Amino acid sequence: MQDQKTQPTTPPGAADPGFKLPGQTPDEGLPKTTPETAQQPVEIAPGGATNPSAAPLRDTSGRDLAIGGAVFLVLLVIYFFVRNAYVHHLVVRRVSPSSAGSAGWLLFVGLGFLSLAAVLAIINASKYLTLAITGPLVAVGVVTLIAALFVGRR
Repeated sequence: MQDQKTQPTTPPGAADPGFKLPGQTPDEGLPKTTPETAQQPVEIAPGGATNPSAAPLRDTSGRDLAIGGAVFLVLLVIYFFVRNAYVHHLVVRRVSPSSAGSAGWLLFVGLGFLSLAAVLAIINASKYLTLAITGPLVAVGVVTLIAALFVGRR
């Protein structure tokens, strides 16, 4: 008797792939057309099917933060020109230049804090639109805007 090795045979007409790893059949060497996870359900919320009311988690990428930072800087430049126009308006209304300057800076700071809260909320609402982050920003912004109106009346 002759000892025969069992080798996988290729069907007639099929091309032999050549190099094979031990234990590999000819079909394993071919690339898959669909990934294994293609037939599995996709979870879009942190609770999945158990908590459908939960907001989907979203990671804030560096690109989102860079765009938000650029928008915030553009708004600060615009607010600087608004501050100068407000100071000029107050000086024309016979408010002392020092009070007008203080009111202008308070207006600039108030608009800056409010726009920072808005930009952070737009970047990632689930992460930044919380009472601990947005609350102080809005509170400081509103207080400084009210102070700018009162300081500008002197």
